Amino acid sequence: MKRIMIIGCPGSGKSTLARALAAKTRLPLYCLDMMYWNPDRTTKPKEEFRAALRETVKLPEWIIDGNYGSTLELRMEACDTIIFLDYPLEVCLSGVEERRGKPRADMPWVETEPDLEFIEFIKKFNEESKPKIVGLLEQYKNKNIIVFTSRADADEYLRRLS
Repeated sequence: MKRIMIIGCPGSGKSTLARALAAKTRLPLYCLDMMYWNPDRTTKPKEEFRAALRETVKLPEWIIDGNYGSTLELRMEACDTIIFLDYPLEVCLSGVEERRGKPRADMPWVETEPDLEFIEFIKKFNEESKPKIVGLLEQYKNKNIIVFTSRADADEYLRRLS
């Protein structure tokens, strides 16, 4: 495992898992939210974001945390391992609520108020985003694919890496 991408519904704990995995493997960690967003909550130009991501996936080692559906295939082509956090909706909604008001290394601002549009995206993730992910996982089944269906599964995996 030298090039790992971590995907899943917002609030599933992608960034938490990515930090823990980076600490254990000593692989460099790249957070897509930090590449895409500015501290003032504006986005970087799409081509600037994509160019930075294209350069990142060329590196010999990395962990990339985040979804960004339009870039899934770019990362799947370049990675050797895909970790998909396939958690229940309630877990993801709880994860978003728990992080509100806390500084995060994977986000350039502190979220203090509920973002209703974001919450709706999460609620529709399993119907709208997950089918695309599942289809791509089938397309890239030659990769090392790890699917966790609970945080306990991910924690056990990390424990076994020691």
